[in-house]
Amino acid sequence: MREGRHILHLRFALVPGHDPDLLQQLRRLLEDFTPRVQMLEPDSAVADLTGAIRFWRRDARGVTELIQLRAAALYGLHSSAGAGPNRLLAAMAAALTPPGQRTGIVNSPEAIDAFLRPRPVRELPGIGTQTAATLAEYGLHTVGDVADIPQLTLQRLLGARAGRALHERAHGRDTSVVPTPAPARISAEHRFARDELDPAEHRRALLALADDLGARLRTSGQITQGLTCTIRYADQSATPRSRTLPEATFHTVLLARAAYAVYESLGPQRARVRSIALRADALQPAAEATRQLTLDSGDDRPLAIEAVADRARARFGHSVLYPAALAIGARRSGGQ
Repeated sequence: MREGRHILHLRFALVPGHDPDLLQQLRRLLEDFTPRVQMLEPDSAVADLTGAIRFWRRDARGVTELIQLRAAALYGLHSSAGAGPNRLLAAMAAALTPPGQRTGIVNSPEAIDAFLRPRPVRELPGIGTQTAATLAEYGLHTVGDVADIPQLTLQRLLGARAGRALHERAHGRDTSVVPTPAPARISAEHRFARDELDPAEHRRALLALADDLGARLRTSGQITQGLTCTIRYADQSATPRSRTLPEATFHTVLLARAAYAVYESLGPQRARVRSIALRADALQPAAEATRQLTLDSGDDRPLAIEAVADRARARFGHSVLYPAALAIGARRSGGQ
């Protein structure tokens, strides 16, 4: 835990059907205070206020109050705010805070213990129902119970990696923070050789884009929580549309399904389309995800093929394997 660090976790009280650009507007609001901002869809943000405190000449609570006041004044949004010396503690504090209020944790062993030890162990990030049940079988119900157990005992109960991570978190140490965070988004674009009217060609382009994004996500060990599809028309106008995924994923088949759904919601079937762009939003490390969108039994074969394709591409290049629909489209267009 780095001395003097101040991390803010905000959870905004968004209403259903809100403006899809609202999170980006909130990002810009936060970036007025600090450049170190990460948006967490569907409704949260994390910001490092360490430098902002010095610049604004306020403590963490004062800067947090100012951010909440601006969000309420500009966008009519109330937010739950948690502040602490790392992301783990800030997120836990925000989860316990009602909208419009703030919870701060001082960077001292006594304050951290006073906050953490009474909490149910299931409130620690990364602790699922099965892990909590396993711990309960051994009488470990609170974070304090876990903190009092030797690390080697936790490793015997949960495995080496999970036991070590739980031991660190139970003592308020966030092992998930990395010096250089992963990019918050990646994108790909397909430009048609001519303005394209055929919806089948539009869908083939979307499949190619989803295939590209899926491969890049898996290679970098990331998953996406949302997709944005932008269609640019012959008159140079463009229409973006975003969709939050039910659960984060890096699987091509699921990205393609979401991309098709966003495309259908835009209704461009009779439009002359010049280009289609697909963007994976709100990325996070796959290893830190508590849930990941699963495939049903009918999707086992595409998933197996996906793994084979990734290994082949790593050895021979990206163009060696691709979905059959793209090969059909290439033959129809003369191999372009």
